[in-house]
Amino acid sequence: MTLILILIVGGVLGWLASLLMRTDGQQGIVINVVVGIVGAFLAGFFLTPLLGGSPITSGAFDARSLLVSFLGAVVLLGIVNLFRRGQVR
Repeated sequence: MTLILILIVGGVLGWLASLLMRTDGQQGIVINVVVGIVGAFLAGFFLTPLLGGSPITSGAFDARSLLVSFLGAVVLLGIVNLFRRGQVR
C-alpha cells in the first residue's frame, strides 16, 4: 500500500513542480511521477539534513516531508532545464 501512495503523491508533487517550473506541457503523467519520486529521493539525501523531516520515499506523509519532497522535485526540474536549455526558467 505504501508503494501506491508513493506513486500517487510523487505524481502529484511532480505535476506541481512542473507547473511551477513551466514544463508541464512537455511532460506526461509518467514523467511527472518519475520527477516526483526521484526528486523526493534526492531530497532525502541533500535537503533533509538541512530542513529536517524525511522524504516521502521513507513512507512519511506529513507536511514537512511533502515540502521537502516538493523542493527536491523543483530542484531536479531546474537541473534538467539547465542541461536541456542552458538556463533555468
